[in-house]
Amino acid sequence: MSALDDSKTGETTSAIGDFKVPLDVPHHAACARDDLERRLLRKLDLRMSIIVVIFTLNYIDRSNVSNARLQGFEQDLHLQGQQYATILSILFVGYIIMQVPANMFLYWLGRPSIFLPSCMLVWGAISALTGITKNYAGAVLARFFLGFAEGPFYPGSLFLISQWYKRDELALRVALISCGIPISNAFGSLIASGILQGMQGKLGQAAWRWLFYVEGSVTMFVAICAMFILPDFPHNTRWLTPEEKALAISRLAEDGDSRTEPSNKTSMQGLWDALSDWKVWWFTVAYAIQLLSQSFFAYFPTLSATMGYNTTVSLLLCAPPWVFSTIVAFALSRYSDKKQRRYIYFAASNAVTALGFIISICTMNTAARYLSLFLMAQVYAGYMVFWGWVNNTWSQEPAKRAVALALINGLGSIGNITGSYVWQSHWGPTYRYSYAVCLSTIGVSTGMLGVMHLYLKHLNKQMVRKDSERDGKDNEGLGGPVGFRYLV
Repeated sequence: MSALDDSKTGETTSAIGDFKVPLDVPHHAACARDDLERRLLRKLDLRMSIIVVIFTLNYIDRSNVSNARLQGFEQDLHLQGQQYATILSILFVGYIIMQVPANMFLYWLGRPSIFLPSCMLVWGAISALTGITKNYAGAVLARFFLGFAEGPFYPGSLFLISQWYKRDELALRVALISCGIPISNAFGSLIASGILQGMQGKLGQAAWRWLFYVEGSVTMFVAICAMFILPDFPHNTRWLTPEEKALAISRLAEDGDSRTEPSNKTSMQGLWDALSDWKVWWFTVAYAIQLLSQSFFAYFPTLSATMGYNTTVSLLLCAPPWVFSTIVAFALSRYSDKKQRRYIYFAASNAVTALGFIISICTMNTAARYLSLFLMAQVYAGYMVFWGWVNNTWSQEPAKRAVALALINGLGSIGNITGSYVWQSHWGPTYRYSYAVCLSTIGVSTGMLGVMHLYLKHLNKQMVRKDSERDGKDNEGLGGPVGFRYLV
């Protein structure tokens, strides 16, 4: 994307792909443009909503082993010691391997409507086949390849929305697509309770095996539908009119400035740019530590069971905290977009989560521990603001952003691997040591991102000063064009 000056018309335009679109819209056309923009966003949001369904199924297929654990999964596969924790963690090995190459390939291919559903089709098949495993080795292999197939989806979907929405629209859209995570935790447990209660012994199969068969099959069906619903990128999405394509492109051009990178930057150049930027690595380490503090996700049904209820009730009790988490996530993300601030809302969400950890450390009271599950679950609100922040940080560099998103999400998932071993059975039912680990790590991640917050504020001040000097003014550049600024 680059700004050009049309010498024949005197009009500033933006060249992207095969399109040349005006950046300055005449005053008399403003109302018509606003109406077209509203229609474009409605159409786009409606299409993008399929990602919520995909995300829900993504996490259901990833976490259904936790629900299966309550109905004989460990006993039937004769698991011992840390073998269950290994089955959980091995998924993230395959998940990490695929992140960067998949997003580089997606950037090169330019067809997310084909690539992302194809990955979904594969992981749905692997999830269904997990139900036929007979031993520990089979479960490990199934989980490894499940992670391998799931790896491209989250960074790919983040990159897809970053190619359509402006900086002040991103956090809410990240929340919209990412709400599939808490929804899956809520309704995945409800669905699992129905399957585990009603399918035991059907066709001679254990109920936990039916859990994988049913949920994997649903994923494959939705994957086929998604191929006809998902958009590609603004310049090559077939169901947009020429006017809508031009507007989609010009919106992004207006959101940028002269620092916007050329559209012909290659995936390999994006890889090098991301690897050589220390901010990418700082976000990656902070995210890995943050995910370690969120390791209770995979053990949520187990933590619910510590309140002393049977399997069905324990699974049903998992739903309300995640519904609450979804509501908080929408509210926080919308407010973050409105105020154009990120870190303060991320830190506030982490502080509430830390309070939940402290309550669980201090008491075994049923009501207090259930309240703590609500406080801990809302950490997803800050998690979604975090990804809006990451997208904003490299919003001007699509090739670099594609790699940065994948690198942060991929290597950051090392936190999920280590987190799988934090909740050891002999630490239950209080899990005080586990909660203490989560409490300390969430403090570290909040502090690290606080440092990044201060650094980006410093860069913004430097850019304001340079703009002011360039314009020959002493009013912090208010008399000239406002360039790119980091959201902090």
